[in-house]
Amino acid sequence: MSSHFYKSASRAARSLLSSASKHRHHVVSEGRTAMAAATVSYKGKLPALVSFCDSSTTSNKWITGALALPAAAYMLQDQEAYAAQMERTFIAIKPDGVQRGLISEIIHRFERKGFKLVAIKLVVPSKSFAGKHYHDLKDRPFYNGLCNFLSSGPVLAMVWEGEGVITYGRKLIGATDPQKSEPGTIRGDLAIVVGRNIIHGSDGPETAKNEISLWFKPEELTNYTSNQEKWAYGVN
Repeated sequence: MSSHFYKSASRAARSLLSSASKHRHHVVSEGRTAMAAATVSYKGKLPALVSFCDSSTTSNKWITGALALPAAAYMLQDQEAYAAQMERTFIAIKPDGVQRGLISEIIHRFERKGFKLVAIKLVVPSKSFAGKHYHDLKDRPFYNGLCNFLSSGPVLAMVWEGEGVITYGRKLIGATDPQKSEPGTIRGDLAIVVGRNIIHGSDGPETAKNEISLWFKPEELTNYTSNQEKWAYGVN
């Protein structure tokens, strides 16, 4: 399903739930719209949510009471499905960034933007593992040096989630060469030379998918709704 259709359904349902207690006489009509959208997004897999809003002869009292269980079930599905729709990227603070004590600074920049951390661990990768990470550079003369460096100490591996997180994550990081990175970017502010540019970020959706699966097991990734999302993505 497309992210656009899902988000429309999700926001419509949230609107219904928030307005139900204040405007009970509008629940039935608003419910049809919200749940119809949800049904389109879920390809008809939520019949209970739609059917209970389909009777104009049912009392408002019954509708309000019946909202509880279907709404709770919907919100539970909503939380997982919404997280699944959001883009994810792999970000790694390299050994130089860890050794320089820049972990909190880098995490702060991603959090301040509004992105959500869904996986994190500190590891010392082996040289063979580093080779898998840099597999696309295997024919380059600096390949061996890259593998030696990445495996030289602790690496903070992370997965960040959010709309446009891959593209904007790269903007936050800055150009590969810190000398060409704009002030305000991580490399532009905190690094000096290419060989010690402190951070790595996926450069596209396919790369992000491959790097996340290389560094993390599926069970190490979390799906949850952050309280800040209504402020970062909500509509007025």
